[in-house]
Amino acid sequence: MRADVSTSVSDYWEREGLGLAILAALAATGTNLDALTIDDLAPADQFHGGGKDATVRLARLADLQPGMRVLDVGGGVGGPARTLAAEFGCLVTAIDLTESFVQAARMLTARLGLAGQVTHQVGNALALPFDGGTFDVVWTQNSGMNIAEKERLYAGFHRVLGLGGLLAIQEPMAGPTAPILYPVMWAHDAATSFLRPPAEMRALIEAAGFRARAWDDVTAETAGVRDAAAIPAHSAQRLIMGERLDEIIRVGHRNRDEGRLVSIQAVFDRT
Repeated sequence: MRADVSTSVSDYWEREGLGLAILAALAATGTNLDALTIDDLAPADQFHGGGKDATVRLARLADLQPGMRVLDVGGGVGGPARTLAAEFGCLVTAIDLTESFVQAARMLTARLGLAGQVTHQVGNALALPFDGGTFDVVWTQNSGMNIAEKERLYAGFHRVLGLGGLLAIQEPMAGPTAPILYPVMWAHDAATSFLRPPAEMRALIEAAGFRARAWDDVTAETAGVRDAAAIPAHSAQRLIMGERLDEIIRVGHRNRDEGRLVSIQAVFDRT
C-alpha cells in the first residue's frame, strides 16, 4: 500500500476515544460493564457484515480447533479475535492499521479477561511483522477492500502460514454490475476502494499458493437491516460511522440489489 493511500485509509478510520465510547454506549443500554460477555459486546465490536453470526459461521466453515494459532488481519476493535478465543479456544494475534481501533481492542480484551489468549498490535497487512510459518490460520473479515495490491497481500498471508495452514476470509467483492456506488462503509469514493470480482479473487488467491476448500456467497445473509433507523446507538456501525451511516446503508442495499456488490466467505488450504 502506497504511503499516501495508507495514511488516507488510516485517517478515514481513526476514532479517538473509541473504546470509552463503546463502553459508554453499552452502559446506556443497562449492560453491566463489570460483567461483560462476548455476546454483550457483539453489537459493538463485530464491525463487518453479518456481525457475530458471520464470525461463528466462518469459524465453523474453517473447522477451527482449540490451540490453533490465528493471525487476524484487520482485526478492528477485536470482536472476532475474542470470539475465536472464547468460543473456539484459539490463540489469536490481531493487527490493524488504525491506532484507535487497537487501543479499544486491548481495553475490551483486558476487560473480558482474554489478554492471555488474544493480543492486539498496530500493523500493516502488506508488511506483516512475523516470521514465516508462525501461524496455523490467517483470518480476515472485511479488511481487504482498501488494499489495491492484493497479490502482495495474499503472498504475505502464505508466508506467515505453516504448511497445511488455513486461510479464512470474508470479503466484499465486485458484483457483475459496474460500477459500485458510493459512499460505502469503507470509503467515500473510489480513491481508496479496490474491489475485484469473485472469479478474479479466487484465481489470485490460488496463484499465491492456496487451494480452495470452501467458497460461499453470503451476500444475502450479511446484508443487514434495510432501515438504518433500526440500527441501535451501541452498534459498531453507529459508533464508528456516526451520521454518515444512514446514507451508507441506503447505498449499500442498492449496490447489493443491483448486483454491484457481493460478499464471499471462503476457506483455503496453504499448499
